[in-house]
Amino acid sequence: MNKVLAIIGILFIVAICVLLFYLLYIQFRNFIQEWPAISVKISELVTSVKFFLTSQMGLSQLQVDAWFSDLLSSTAKNTLAMIETTLVATVVNLVMVLLIPIYAFLILYYRQLLVEVLYSIFPAHSRSKVAEVIGLSIVTYYNFIKGMALVYFVVGMLNSIGLFLLGIPHAFLFGFMTAIMTFIPYVGIIVASLLPISYAWITYNSLFYPLGVVGIFTVVQYLEANIIFPWAVSQRLQLNTLITLVIIVVGGILWGAAGMILFIPFTAILKLIADRMEGWETLAKFLGK
Repeated sequence: MNKVLAIIGILFIVAICVLLFYLLYIQFRNFIQEWPAISVKISELVTSVKFFLTSQMGLSQLQVDAWFSDLLSSTAKNTLAMIETTLVATVVNLVMVLLIPIYAFLILYYRQLLVEVLYSIFPAHSRSKVAEVIGLSIVTYYNFIKGMALVYFVVGMLNSIGLFLLGIPHAFLFGFMTAIMTFIPYVGIIVASLLPISYAWITYNSLFYPLGVVGIFTVVQYLEANIIFPWAVSQRLQLNTLITLVIIVVGGILWGAAGMILFIPFTAILKLIADRMEGWETLAKFLGK
């Protein structure tokens, strides 16, 4: 693909990301519109719990009110801490969202210069290997993107089937929306899950269905992190599943959510280099299947 078409492709990807953020905003706005009905449900739930504690458990009204007051204070403190963490993560991710297209644009614009610099670093007799590694690195990143697309599709299907079996309206819309929004760390999964949880509570007037939605998303997220993602990505990058899981943990410790994703293709490229370097056979064998 020539330089112009490649840059147009980057602009198309940016447009998709903007659309995802817009969908996130729509979900949040819809949730705010549903909040009056939800607040009524919460008030009814609190009243029912207080009545149960006073009538069935033998507690005085004063004890129950004091316990709820302490619970509300503790919840407020934890919520403020979570909001602070979320805001910091959101600002960092927004900066990255703005910088990544710029870097991608410049790398594509100067890609011939970058290749010539790489050639000049290595001896002339190694240039064929350098060209081979560069080509395979591009293919590796392409396979990584295809693997991520497969992960989102499988997670979306599992979410949708679970919500459909639970009887939640718009199951496939909510299922795939939640899967796509997991691309945004912390905030995405929280905001995306609020709408189906709210609809479940309002539709069925029972706590069983909102808790069922939370349970479905929790199980699917666990499967995604520990089985689906390592399997779908490691298969395409020719990495063994154990190494993929270890790299996810190490990447998360060093770079956070971004490291959990980016360290996988980095490791795959390291394996490409190890396969072609004398004396690196042990590392290549350790990383491969």
